[in-house]
Amino acid sequence: MATIQVVLDDSLLELADRFAKRQRINRSALIREALRAHLKKLRYAELENQERAAYEQRPDDLNEVSRSERVADWREIRARRDSSLPVRPAGQIPTCSTVDS
Repeated sequence: MATIQVVLDDSLLELADRFAKRQRINRSALIREALRAHLKKLRYAELENQERAAYEQRPDDLNEVSRSERVADWREIRARRDSSLPVRPAGQIPTCSTVDS
């Protein structure tokens, strides 16, 4: 464990000492716990920001749903235009038929 020197306002030091006494821990332990909690909070916020940025860059399911809906709409429009084309439900894979000679 390293020993460091930190400058604190008198009022902050007094408050820290009061809370350390209530918790029955020393000042150093209180400051270590507070620093750990604060760093954990900062790390969590950092991860949230990274996740938010990733979704803004490429929203996962929303674009996929939108794209598949557009494909389904296009198939329906095409089928109505040319009644010889069967309407397939969205997501159904077309099958190929072979002609035997």
